[in-house]
Amino acid sequence: MLFKIPNYANLEIAHIVFDYNGTLAVNGVVSSDTKDLLQKLCEQFKVYVITADTFGSVKQELAEFNLEVIVLNSNNHTQEKADFVQSLGAKNTVALGNGNNDAKMLEIAELSITIAGREGCATKTLLASDIVCHNIDDAIELFLNPNRLIATLRS
Repeated sequence: MLFKIPNYANLEIAHIVFDYNGTLAVNGVVSSDTKDLLQKLCEQFKVYVITADTFGSVKQELAEFNLEVIVLNSNNHTQEKADFVQSLGAKNTVALGNGNNDAKMLEIAELSITIAGREGCATKTLLASDIVCHNIDDAIELFLNPNRLIATLRS
């Protein structure tokens, strides 16, 4: 999908990559409101969730969605996340996260969003982002209502 943002960029976004815990979920659980929004997002974009799955719940929580779950398996989750975004084509990818291990993927993605939610966010990740949202629902709605994205990024 093409987002024409005045005096900023024309963003051709095909992929959206979410961190799971602290970003999409809290304590391993995705809220029902977020699930409703995520369903709509999956109809418009190729969605990925990349996670260490700290609570062991990601596959069960997201089983109903048309998205791909990637459970990290290396000793360097920061690099593994960044490599995944790079493999998709960073130029056409949005990355969302909150933790230290998300900073590098946010840095290389064409558009990056930090979620400063209930778990907070790492300063390194905050500084790597283009947008900061208070919660995941607000972040998802940037893509479901593109005028919000335009209003945030135009200059």
